[in-house]
Amino acid sequence: MKEFMMIFLGADYTDLGLSPEDLQSRMGQWFAWHDKMTQAGIVSHGNALTPQIRRVVGKNRTVTDLTSAEVKELVGGYYIVKAKDFDAVEKIAEDYPDYDLGGTVEIREIMVFDQ
Repeated sequence: MKEFMMIFLGADYTDLGLSPEDLQSRMGQWFAWHDKMTQAGIVSHGNALTPQIRRVVGKNRTVTDLTSAEVKELVGGYYIVKAKDFDAVEKIAEDYPDYDLGGTVEIREIMVFDQ
């Protein structure tokens, strides 16, 4: 099995104006999806990320603090999953809870270096 990172891109929930009930329902969908993958032994680990962003760029290390409203795509979180190939991870991503909100799942294979 290989390891892949599933990166979740989309708008911050607070920027979408979801009601408290919608937020609770949405989080329930996330927990159910996570539990399903954990029970199947697919998820190695993962986390949600806060919408606060600090970028350090270039030779002079220019520091910029950003909010979710200032970036085109917000990385909201990630999972590290074990799967045979990209097609298998795409299948896992079918249940991603935020497609209906315009969310995106980016799939990247984790490089393994021989030492």
